[in-house]
Amino acid sequence: MATGFTSVLAVSKLLRHWSKVFMPLFLGLALLMTGCSLPQVSAESRLFLNLSASFVTDYTLPQSDFNGTTLGGFSALTYSSQANRIYALVDDKIQPRFYTLSLNAADSPSKTLNVEAVTVLKDPLQVNPSNPSNPSATLDGEGLVLTRHGTVFVASEGNQSLKIPPRLSEFKVADGAWQQDLPLPKQFWTLEPEDDTLALGVNPNQGFESLAINAEGDRLFAATAAPLQQDAPQPFSRFLHYWIGEPEPILISEHLYPLDSDPKDGTLHALTDLISIDNAGHFLSLERSYSPTTGYGATLYQLATGVATDISGMRTLPSNLKGIVPIRKQPLLNLADLKIPLQNLEGLSLGPQISDGSRSLLVISDNGSNLAVPTQVLLLRLGKS
Repeated sequence: MATGFTSVLAVSKLLRHWSKVFMPLFLGLALLMTGCSLPQVSAESRLFLNLSASFVTDYTLPQSDFNGTTLGGFSALTYSSQANRIYALVDDKIQPRFYTLSLNAADSPSKTLNVEAVTVLKDPLQVNPSNPSNPSATLDGEGLVLTRHGTVFVASEGNQSLKIPPRLSEFKVADGAWQQDLPLPKQFWTLEPEDDTLALGVNPNQGFESLAINAEGDRLFAATAAPLQQDAPQPFSRFLHYWIGEPEPILISEHLYPLDSDPKDGTLHALTDLISIDNAGHFLSLERSYSPTTGYGATLYQLATGVATDISGMRTLPSNLKGIVPIRKQPLLNLADLKIPLQNLEGLSLGPQISDGSRSLLVISDNGSNLAVPTQVLLLRLGKS
């Protein structure tokens, strides 16, 4: 018995030895033979998430009077999952405000947006907002995000003719009371040339339009609609990354966002909004364009910021951008492909879950406070491709 057991043990050891020696060779040969059939994944594709966006439905909101205000001229929106409400910002320099809206489910027989309340933003720099000729109007609200602390941040483009710089300001949702302004690098708010040749700062109507906040609520992101004065004609917006948690807000980094080219006969092309979709530096952006021949257009992009160069402190861009890596982007959905008439789409937000359980995207238009043009709200499905 002992002899037989010893023989079996010896054979077992020999087999284990052969497996150690020859198994790597067999595996290598198998991989070599099947390598041509392995899927090829590019480095570029690994930067982005596996996402798709598709049309669900649309809503219209006619311009009307609400509690003594004009319901129209929306420039941004944000969604509260806790309250299941939409907050929509109005681009009104005289009376900056946001409305609280609710919408029926996408499969409801009644496709309507319901207006519930209006909140006027109490800007301490707005000395006399009731006076239409007020020279102290400082808020030109274009971007809106909701925080976890019952506040909203508002991105303001500023007003060069009144020598008012752009702003990133925080207000209470409950009563519109001002809380703070975030610090901005000087290259964004300088309104007079520092010498005889170079003017710094945002161009008129091309300041901060985009705002995003991460899920944890401790990071805020803002971007200009178009290049700064000193960066043109290079087609890059500036993208700012703030820490807004304790102990105090601080600018963490700054990056370049590559804009699409203007339409050949166009008069408008801009980055109009952003949303953060994870903690790994992925975002969605909305770029809007206008052409006299084809009308308004808009495209959704997915962004990957993790590989972008930090250009903090760079007041002007060098003519040669060698060594500077911009934010990467890829198209997610060209809204012209929906084959529906598009308005001046400016606001983008994550929305509620829809009937199939997927997350929705909300896109809102600015009707320019034109009584004849209703506000357009698109409801899109955000899913996996």
